[in-house]
Amino acid sequence: MNMTDFWASVGTFFESPLGTLVSIALIIVGAFVAAWLLHFVIRRVVHQIVSGVKKNQGAEDTQALNVSPLAAVRLVQRTRTLGTVLGNIVNVTVVIVTIVLIVTEIDDRIIGSLALLTAALGAGLGFGAQNIVKDVLNGLFMVMEDQLGVGDVVDLGPATGVVERVGIRITQVRDVNGTLWFVRNGEILRVGNMSQGWARVIIDLAIPYDADVEAVQDRMMEAASALAQDPKWRSRILERPELWGIESISEEALVIRLVVKTRPPAKDDVARELRARLKAGTDAMGIQLPTLKSVVLEGFDGAASVTGARPPRTKPLTVVNEAPHAARKPPRKPAQKP
Repeated sequence: MNMTDFWASVGTFFESPLGTLVSIALIIVGAFVAAWLLHFVIRRVVHQIVSGVKKNQGAEDTQALNVSPLAAVRLVQRTRTLGTVLGNIVNVTVVIVTIVLIVTEIDDRIIGSLALLTAALGAGLGFGAQNIVKDVLNGLFMVMEDQLGVGDVVDLGPATGVVERVGIRITQVRDVNGTLWFVRNGEILRVGNMSQGWARVIIDLAIPYDADVEAVQDRMMEAASALAQDPKWRSRILERPELWGIESISEEALVIRLVVKTRPPAKDDVARELRARLKAGTDAMGIQLPTLKSVVLEGFDGAASVTGARPPRTKPLTVVNEAPHAARKPPRKPAQKP
């Protein structure tokens, strides 16, 4: 048997029902192999970038990068997020191509029918497709522009929490209560990222109206400076604490504001420790912190309450029925004859 007869027999076999099943099996195996190879390349590239950052910063794991320049942390997070998004795109593309090849193998005419059906349904599904395309493009731009990444604490409007996954169409955010929110990328109009750059701890301390303000401010700065110089906490604080002074004055208390610039992941820990030290400092001075009972009304409640619990009452206005020019002088009495 020559090669021509061999390939002719092979073609005849694949045209049979058994050959069609074998072709479909080969297509599925090829799809799995292609998907595995593409995922291997993506994982390899992501691993090389992350390993390079760790090597340059002298860190053994990603958590150790928190004490390194923030750009390195952002690069690692963005690389891993892009790797996740690219992996999802590979999965969707491979599945679509595999389905088309299998349908073509079953019957070539089906593809033509599918093309006509797609053209007929295109007009009806146009608006829905626009939303899907909007979600995909918005998700890609958010990652490429470094608006958010896996592990960031973000405020997306409808949900606030830690980003666990950025998909092609959906971003998953876990809030403080453990609820997992699925937010469509196309519906994200703003992104408040609390993990980029730096964070600021703001402490408003209320003291009695008759307290020594200068002494209290000195004690607050002393406590904040001691925290910033503590070996356990100084790596989490970026700049020296600042005392912004009296923030507000009321009948009950004076409010003094103290701020500390920290690394984003350490904001809450630094704030708790600073509050504890301020409490210890005020207790040592014998200052009893006042209880604020003032209620500030806002919005509708504030508009409905002008000068107290009820709006002021006004006196009723006198209604004049006749116009001024219509008023007539009283008639003159006729003169009496002598």
